[in-house]
Amino acid sequence: MDWDLVLGSLGPLVGGAIRGTIPLALASFAIGLAIAVGVALMRISRRRVVSAIAAVYVSVIRGTPLLVQLFVVFYGLPSLGLTIDPWPSAIIAFSLNVGGYGAEVVRSAILAVPTGQWEAASSVGLTRTQALTQVVLPQSARIAVPPLANTFISLVKDTSLASLILVTELFREAQQIAAFSQEFLVLYVEAAFVYWGVCLVLGAGQAMLERRLSRGLARVG
Repeated sequence: MDWDLVLGSLGPLVGGAIRGTIPLALASFAIGLAIAVGVALMRISRRRVVSAIAAVYVSVIRGTPLLVQLFVVFYGLPSLGLTIDPWPSAIIAFSLNVGGYGAEVVRSAILAVPTGQWEAASSVGLTRTQALTQVVLPQSARIAVPPLANTFISLVKDTSLASLILVTELFREAQQIAAFSQEFLVLYVEAAFVYWGVCLVLGAGQAMLERRLSRGLARVG
C-alpha cells in the first residue's frame, strides 16, 4: 500500500467532508425537516384532500430511489426550461427525500402523544392549533429525535450521490485523486473510513442528545 498517497490524500478528503459533505447534509436536513413537519401536519389533517396530497408525496418519495430523484432535478428539469446548478439541485433532491421520510417519523411521533394531552389542552381553553403547537409538538419532538438523528446520519452517507452531478464533496475528492493516481481501491477504502469517522462522531452526538432527553423525561415523570 502506498502510505504516502494515503497520508497525502487524507487532507483533501477531510476537507471535502468539511466543505462539502457536512454543509450539504446540514442544509438539506434543515430544509427537509421543515418539509417533514408540514407534510406530517397535512397527513393528520381532518381534510381528506389535504391528507391525500401529503400521502401521495410520501408514497412517491419513499417509493422511488434517491438517485432517480437527484437525476430528475438535475438532468430532467432542464427539459422543461428549468436549469439548476449542481449544489442547489442536490439540496432540493435531498431535502425532498428527507421530507418524505421525516414526515412519517414526525407523524408517528405526534400520534404517539397520548390523546389525554389533547383533551387536557382543550379543557384549559386551547384551540386545536394551540394544543398542537404548545403541547403536542414539544412532546412529540422528544420521541422523534432518535429516528430523525438516524435519518441525518444516513443523509451524510447519501450525499456521496451528489458526486454524480459534479458536486465537490468527500467522495468527489476521492474520485478525482483516484483518477489521477489510478489507486482506486486505496482511495475508495480511505473515503469509506472518513465517512465512517464522521458517522461515529455524529453517532456519539446522537447518544449524548438522547441521554439528555431521557433525563428530561425522567424529571417530568
